[in-house]
Amino acid sequence: MGKLRGFMEYDRIKEEAIDPKKRIENYKEFTLTPKDDQLQEQGGRCMDCGVPFCHSGCPLGNLIPDFNDAVYKNEWEKALTILHSTNNFPEFTGRLCPAPCEEACVLGIVNPPVSIELIEKYIVERGFKEGWIKAQPPVQRTGKKIAVVGSGPAGLAAAQQLNKAGHLVTVFERDNKIGGLLRYGIPDFKMEKNVIDRRLEILEAEGINFVVNTEIGKDISAEKLEKNFDAVVLCMGATIRRELPIPGADLNGVVQAMDFLPHNNKAVDGQHQREDKYLAKDKNVVVIGGGDTGSDCIGTSNRQGAKSVTNFEIMPKPADSRTEENPWPYWPFKLKTSSSHEEGSHREWSILTKEFIGDGKGNLKALKTVEVAWKRIPGERPTIEEREGSEKEWPCELALLALGFTGPEKSIPEQLGLTYDERGNIKGETKYQTNKPNIFVAGDVRRGQSLIVWAISEGREAAHQIDMHLMGHSTLPQKNTAGDLVAV
Repeated sequence: MGKLRGFMEYDRIKEEAIDPKKRIENYKEFTLTPKDDQLQEQGGRCMDCGVPFCHSGCPLGNLIPDFNDAVYKNEWEKALTILHSTNNFPEFTGRLCPAPCEEACVLGIVNPPVSIELIEKYIVERGFKEGWIKAQPPVQRTGKKIAVVGSGPAGLAAAQQLNKAGHLVTVFERDNKIGGLLRYGIPDFKMEKNVIDRRLEILEAEGINFVVNTEIGKDISAEKLEKNFDAVVLCMGATIRRELPIPGADLNGVVQAMDFLPHNNKAVDGQHQREDKYLAKDKNVVVIGGGDTGSDCIGTSNRQGAKSVTNFEIMPKPADSRTEENPWPYWPFKLKTSSSHEEGSHREWSILTKEFIGDGKGNLKALKTVEVAWKRIPGERPTIEEREGSEKEWPCELALLALGFTGPEKSIPEQLGLTYDERGNIKGETKYQTNKPNIFVAGDVRRGQSLIVWAISEGREAAHQIDMHLMGHSTLPQKNTAGDLVAV
């Protein structure tokens, strides 16, 4: 694939970006488009490696060497067809995926891996630019009606696949616009919302019906939904936020990240003015949690004009490169410096927040922390020990809790009488089918908080199983998971 020994001739390139001091002046995407010949060279770096582990690293099973080869040969429309055969929304994953495929790239054993995500992004961008991406409504309809609850990446992927099979698909979204966390969780500087809107135009033209401002279980009973549709697929995500139950947690200024980010996104969209409790301007901000959501809070706080931004992580600082605990081709838990970190933040590891301190008027003024050490015993869960004498106070008027999620909301599954797995997710087994044969689940609601690429994969797989359930057979593709790697 690619150019013979191209990996020896061409160096890996990174997507260039606007200077951090300049880009935090607005909420627009800040990456700079590489030239086509640069992208072709990157496609030429793909090795004829015999066993492309990138397939297994990718939850979607993207045919990576194939589209790399097409790009190298300047066959962009062919590359798009190959990419779309496994990925409904490469414009989302090309911006937001942490690229487990690159960590599984064979070239990455000894050299920088192929720039797979970069190539993926600009294949689909070329497709939109050239007008190659058009609505493809089904030729025939089956008459089967399917409800999709939730319009995030899992719901959208399931909807498009089921619509391709000829079913009549209605997507229900409780918020005022379609997109789920793509719309109101991901900041615009990571993905501007016109990227969602242009894809929605395609989906609507293909015949999918979208219903917003409608919460199942409240506006429409779950029982009525089940009665009026031949099948229902729940793609509501895992939206119960993890709390931090320590003294002072009720102070003004202690805010959940997933209240802060949607509020800001709606302000960027012109839907409302920012409320002071969600405003970082001139405040000392502490983001508690070191994942992608925490990173998004950092970037947003800097754009709002925060006085300072500090990031707390309870885990130890990761190594700069792979360790023996996660060898190639598995996902490496190594130090990640995001674009938001580059824009300005102080990072602290192995630190535990013990108390939120108020000013006597109900407002947050500081945090009290302690350093921790992790104790690991083979065969047992790690435990933490507080370091005596390491207590410290940090000035803080806005603390953002980016601590992840504990599972799906209970209203709909309880109304439908669904069962849960041991982790508190809705039990969906291998066929994505719940204990009720006509109710299916996909995405975070089934597997727990995960990646966008996993959500799309889950939506596609659930669609295949629903089609099989309704029709007895299916022409929808199903990913061969044999040999899949454990991805994040």
